Amino acid sequence: MGARAGSQITERDRAVLGLLAEHRVMVVPQVAVGLEVSDRTAAARLRDLRDQRLIAHEAIFRNQPAAVWITRRGLDAIESRLPPPSVDLKGYRHDIGVGWLWLHAQRGAFGPVAALTSEREMRSHDLRADRTADRFGVALGGLDSFGRMTRHYPDLLLTKMDGTRVAFELELTAKSGRRLDTIMRGYAGDGQIDTTVYLVPDASLARLIGDAVARAGIPDLVQVRRISAALIPGAPLPGARSASPATRRSPALTVRQQAADGTER
Repeated sequence: MGARAGSQITERDRAVLGLLAEHRVMVVPQVAVGLEVSDRTAAARLRDLRDQRLIAHEAIFRNQPAAVWITRRGLDAIESRLPPPSVDLKGYRHDIGVGWLWLHAQRGAFGPVAALTSEREMRSHDLRADRTADRFGVALGGLDSFGRMTRHYPDLLLTKMDGTRVAFELELTAKSGRRLDTIMRGYAGDGQIDTTVYLVPDASLARLIGDAVARAGIPDLVQVRRISAALIPGAPLPGARSASPATRRSPALTVRQQAADGTER
């Protein structure tokens, strides 16, 4: 199935599928930016991929661009080992924000980049029995419900040309102080990430994270930066209604955690 599907797609289609594979969900304008084409051109290409069942393409929220995510068939077409994503409505705004962060980083917003690694890729890599590199996840101590070492994953890992690793965390909602303390201790004990940058939309979140950084004694390892995230292009403000009752009941849009890869936001 995968070989036949792969033979039917163009290199530009592969570029779209490769971009979508890295994310749980994106919106049409993001695909347009990734391809450097108009929204109209991107939408037409996405409709073709949807007709081949390589992606799902659906309006989820009122007055917002359509959401797009890759299917198992699409992953097979590009021989990706990543698991199929599921769209979590609770984390939708965050996921769209991370998509923009990825695109900005890809275009040099944080300087020249040797590699960008998504949270999905980091988690998938760490679960592979045949991995040849060290784990990406920051060890937190203790075991999860699957008997595995608990680990924390940033939203995006940027590797600079000199090999320096910078982790980015888009923090739109507050974690508990206890949870933040655990994560900061993990970063403090991790030797693979050189700098962690927390991007937050307001002063209260900045103080909350800043206090946790101070308690862990790692102000030289963690930066907290304010961003204007009151409106993330393509994502609704909290509390927005989905497009229709039928959409809200769609099995593809079930709000759930990724038990297979331990998804955490």
